[in-house]
Amino acid sequence: MSREGKVRPHPGVAIVGTGMIGAVHARAARAAGARLIGVLASTLERTEAAAQRFEAPVPYTGFDAVLADDRVDVVHLCTPNALHADQAEAALRAGKQVICEKPLATSVADAERIARTAHAADRIVAIPFVYRYHPLVREIRARREAGEFGNWHLLHGSYLQDWLLSEQSDNWRTDPIAGGASRAFADIGSHWCDLVEWVAGVRFTDLTAHLDTVVNRDTEDIATVLLRTGDGIPASLTVSQVSAGRKNRLWFELDGSRASAAFDQEQPETAWLGDPVGARTLVRDPGKGSPEQRRLSLLPAGHPQGYGDCFTAFVSDAYAAMHGEQPCGLPVAEDGIRSAHLVEAVLRSARSLSWTGVHPNTKNPKKENHRA
Repeated sequence: MSREGKVRPHPGVAIVGTGMIGAVHARAARAAGARLIGVLASTLERTEAAAQRFEAPVPYTGFDAVLADDRVDVVHLCTPNALHADQAEAALRAGKQVICEKPLATSVADAERIARTAHAADRIVAIPFVYRYHPLVREIRARREAGEFGNWHLLHGSYLQDWLLSEQSDNWRTDPIAGGASRAFADIGSHWCDLVEWVAGVRFTDLTAHLDTVVNRDTEDIATVLLRTGDGIPASLTVSQVSAGRKNRLWFELDGSRASAAFDQEQPETAWLGDPVGARTLVRDPGKGSPEQRRLSLLPAGHPQGYGDCFTAFVSDAYAAMHGEQPCGLPVAEDGIRSAHLVEAVLRSARSLSWTGVHPNTKNPKKENHRA
């Protein structure tokens, strides 16, 4: 890392947390040109096994050893949610850049603390809201910016999974101490809110939420949320981790006065566009569409891209930002704070069974961001 804090062209990285998402980070880091220096898991035995599995030279003996390694420019935090705040702060104070799994923290106060530390250290904290990196998501956003959809009338959608349908399915995410007071909404509903706000150019200012647990656990399996923007645009979201047959279906539809758009993360090669004349399917194509859709379309049309490509693009943009560039749409600490506010509002509303403000100082984007 340079004296100014910029990462090297091929940064050295450490992966802290070696579960499913840690493996995704390791693959994306290498694909983005990084040198994987070492890994750290929850025990020495797991660390040594992960070092072999990830082909990482160094099995670290502890987090302090990661921070003391001058070869490490970027620390990827893939640990349980409750550990993020202290680990991110320590890494930043040690001069490292950070890519931290979402949620950035399990409270607004801790998320804000991380952002302050990053600012003081002149370092970046990037958050993997990676669904922003689907090429057709970028295309829909570009068409919104061009005024194609007119005034928004309704925003709606869902994020459905089934991996916690069985009572035998369990891990640290279901533990409120390790995972936080919200599970389904904080884990996946946060992705939907980030994506829709970013694509549609809106900010949700108040909401009412109902949380349900259908399997014997301490955090919610299902969240149903009604939201409003400051301009009065209504939105609805259904979140579930117990919907049989649904693996990772993040779907949204944005309905405007001129046209509508819909996107399904499980079918990322196409988007749906509709207007009063009819409807059509838009196909990802690196030779057509907006500059960002073209930039992120790595393969010819008809050769499917997906989640792994999104993750690599996100990590590449994070490294570029750490090198001093300004990539479009990179989610950073401020986006993590925003998500924490939404989670806390959902929890407050579910307790009070009433409409709740997301944040007293929430400001809506300028009207031209979502008006024609």
